[in-house]
Amino acid sequence: MSDPSENKARLREALRRQRRALSDAEQQAAAEAAVDHVGTLPHWQQAERVALYLSADSELDTGPLSTFSRTQGKSLYLPVIREDDSLEFALWASDESLVVNRYGIPEPPPAAARHSANELDIIFLPLVGWDEFGNRLGMGGGFYDRSLAGVRQPLLVGLAHDCQRAERVPREAWDISMDFVATGSTLVRCQGASPEDR
Repeated sequence: MSDPSENKARLREALRRQRRALSDAEQQAAAEAAVDHVGTLPHWQQAERVALYLSADSELDTGPLSTFSRTQGKSLYLPVIREDDSLEFALWASDESLVVNRYGIPEPPPAAARHSANELDIIFLPLVGWDEFGNRLGMGGGFYDRSLAGVRQPLLVGLAHDCQRAERVPREAWDISMDFVATGSTLVRCQGASPEDR
């Protein structure tokens, strides 16, 4: 029987190569087009508290989405890594300078208001790979899986390039599932766990 963690590592390497091969123009076009799809999400108009991430390593750029969200009157939040490597979400004011955490990732300052995932309306997730069932392949640190386990309130939306779609992402018991994935070409409503995973 194949080892899911080994399969994930191989798939992660292949998909990171694919997204890194995208040109700057392709990256920018996808990021801008994804915003149009995000605007069609259920409950987008009603959503007030929206969390996203600062993109790195050729992830879908969240700059256009953050600008759009602010023009729509949303309060934006960024993930903050706590001492136990779980996440909470801090208010990201547009005029506020970010501070670099122990992993070199910019975060809102310690005085910024903090909220748990359950207090948010939509959380946009970074990912390396995804499939139609809502399975998400991250970077392997498990930050989002730990922090979103058992969370029911927010809509979980992956942001990705089309080339990051996989036929099937290997799934382990602790992996959280996404409700939607937005790319430059489409918005996918995830179908839930595949029959083999139920």
